[in-house]
Amino acid sequence: MTSGVAGRYASALFDLATEEKAVPAVAKALDGLSKAISDSSDLKRLLSSPVFKTEDQMSAIDALASKGGLSGLALNFVRLMCDNRRLAALPDAIAAFQALVAEAKGEAVAEVTSAEKLSATQLKDLTAALKARVGKDVQLVTKIDSSILGGLTVKIGSTLIDNSLKTKLSNLKTAMKGSA
Repeated sequence: MTSGVAGRYASALFDLATEEKAVPAVAKALDGLSKAISDSSDLKRLLSSPVFKTEDQMSAIDALASKGGLSGLALNFVRLMCDNRRLAALPDAIAAFQALVAEAKGEAVAEVTSAEKLSATQLKDLTAALKARVGKDVQLVTKIDSSILGGLTVKIGSTLIDNSLKTKLSNLKTAMKGSA
């Protein structure tokens, strides 16, 4: 989780937030930003597309900040990523930061990808099942990817549990080719 560009940015932010005793505030701000990114296809496009000018991206970041929830270290972090043309790595950097926070708390982070938004009950049941499996508290980082068609993929550390319909259909297709 803490490798590559996103990991380096997340590690630097975590070190700075720890030094300034601002980890909870930064984590809360980045959680809110992560939710905003996952809820808005326009925001995802703005972050990931290289066709947008840095000034346009910075204006969008300032608009998000003025709505509230993004300030201080978290805002400076996002602005730095924007200045360095690294906004495409922002969602991964947020996930890496969340993993560092969870690790510091003695928790495990599970990246859960589903075809549609999970209900509160489903999230609660999934958290309980994963806690039983790994033996410690689990923090969920959820993503929505309609291309998996249904089911879930769950990544905890280097372990990937792929129970998606897309993978099952692919496995069935491969098995049918082998038996023909």
